Amino acid sequence: MKRSVFSIWLSAARPQTLPAAAVPVLVGASLAAHDSMLRWDTTIAALICALLIQIGTNFANDYYDFVKGSDRDDRIGFERATSAGLVQPKSMLFATYFTMGLAFFLGLYLVWIGGWVVLLIGLLSLLFGILYTGGPYPLGYNGLGDLFVFIFFGIVAVMGTYYVNALSWSAVSFWISVPVGALCVNILVVNNLRDIAQDKISGKRTLGVLFGEQALKWEYTLLVISAYAVPLWLMIIGQFSAAILLPFLLLPFSLLLLKSIWKHKEKRTLNKTLEQTAIFMIFYGILFSAGILL
Repeated sequence: MKRSVFSIWLSAARPQTLPAAAVPVLVGASLAAHDSMLRWDTTIAALICALLIQIGTNFANDYYDFVKGSDRDDRIGFERATSAGLVQPKSMLFATYFTMGLAFFLGLYLVWIGGWVVLLIGLLSLLFGILYTGGPYPLGYNGLGDLFVFIFFGIVAVMGTYYVNALSWSAVSFWISVPVGALCVNILVVNNLRDIAQDKISGKRTLGVLFGEQALKWEYTLLVISAYAVPLWLMIIGQFSAAILLPFLLLPFSLLLLKSIWKHKEKRTLNKTLEQTAIFMIFYGILFSAGILL
């Protein structure tokens, strides 16, 4: 059955990864609302830009992994449009820069509101989105992908969203960015755990390739623990009420995910775990944001 052009590009955008872009904006905006500084215009603009940068990064990964020969025929991860012959390399590269360019154009509104610091954040986000798999020293090929995701999809995204609302920085926005960044990284951890054997062959030096599967399993576990530790700490120091502990309702879900990470038999089953990790992040983001507001 022939696939439509729309379904091909939708798959290439990798919608299962988009919570990594949306949840940080939701959490940052929730803190702004808690501080009576929420602006719908900048929040919506930040959300659209974050989604476009995530999609552009996914397109870039699709293109550069194909060019570098990382997407092998025995790939067990989600289908890549370029390597599958569904999209021509030039078309994928054009889509990458078009999507990133659109994010930059729309982001000029945030620059107008927030000034040069927002411009710097935006340019760095776009640049590193490309350099994740592109350029002479791609981050994702040299063990730096996890750090990049934590910084840009956690700290920068949450604090940046708060800033374009309040036009000031907040130490609390840093703390609430930590669990968000941790859960963003866990999406990548599952991806790397699934692909560790193929990444070794392709010369892709992820943390899994460098330190082994056990290291990734512990990384995933510790990041889940941090996602629960931060709300508890914020309540203990009196920053928020007990409502900030709403994410603890997800403990059974997180235990199932940890079981999948530690006890899986086939690497292909981790495709489902990756999707469930993204779903977990969505529900965590909603409950965490509700706790901040309450």
